[in-house]
Amino acid sequence: MIGIMADTHDNLHSIKRAISLFNETECSLVIHAGDFVAPFTARELENLNCPVKAVFGNCDGEKKGLEEVFHPLGEIRKAPLVFNHENLHFLVTHIPAARGFYPASEKYDVIIFAHTHKPEVRHEKKILLINPGEAGGWVSGKSTVALLDPKTLSADIITL
Repeated sequence: MIGIMADTHDNLHSIKRAISLFNETECSLVIHAGDFVAPFTARELENLNCPVKAVFGNCDGEKKGLEEVFHPLGEIRKAPLVFNHENLHFLVTHIPAARGFYPASEKYDVIIFAHTHKPEVRHEKKILLINPGEAGGWVSGKSTVALLDPKTLSADIITL
């Protein structure tokens, strides 16, 4: 399994619940699609049993602090982040591009985005698009993450 989260917005309680879920499901990787907000929030990810890949969101002002926290965890960078994991080609961004822009390229198996705080899982052409919603839960009142099964190329939105 691969854990996916975004828009945590300093909600430590929700982040701890997400970490517990990701560890229980033995995730091989956790992906964060931006908007930690402060570096102390990212420090919680040290409790994961796997590496983390992340992008900065529009509310991540302390980029140097986040980079320092991430040094032992994995990687964080400006979007888009493109990488391979478990034979899948990923693109991770925070703010979604114009509808259809990335899927039209058909270069990726999975595209992960965030920013809207609205969970979504859909196939477009042969690409799986995932917005895990908001782990922080401040806007909608619901804290959500996603679990991706790389073998079946399917994902579920999980309410924390």
